[in-house]
Amino acid sequence: MTITKTQQGSSLNIALEGRLDTITAPELEAELKNSLDGVAGLTLDLKGLSYISSAGLRVLLCAQKTMNKQGEMIIKNVNETISEIFMITGFCDILTIE
Repeated sequence: MTITKTQQGSSLNIALEGRLDTITAPELEAELKNSLDGVAGLTLDLKGLSYISSAGLRVLLCAQKTMNKQGEMIIKNVNETISEIFMITGFCDILTIE
């Protein structure tokens, strides 16, 4: 998985490419832990994400909990496969998806 990070002031944009699974989820989790201090707006761009596992969903849920305390998190460019996973798991009710 490739993580591309862009920050402007208190807004952070993270674009993901590849698979967010048991192998790559710890990498994203560590990146988020190190990057969210002082961030009021987090945008996750999933345009290049081809797969997400339960481990990846857990990382998104943790990020959402953190951002609930300090700002907002938006997920954008969700493809049909990932959107279906969000629907089945109920994550579409928890996450702000554009």
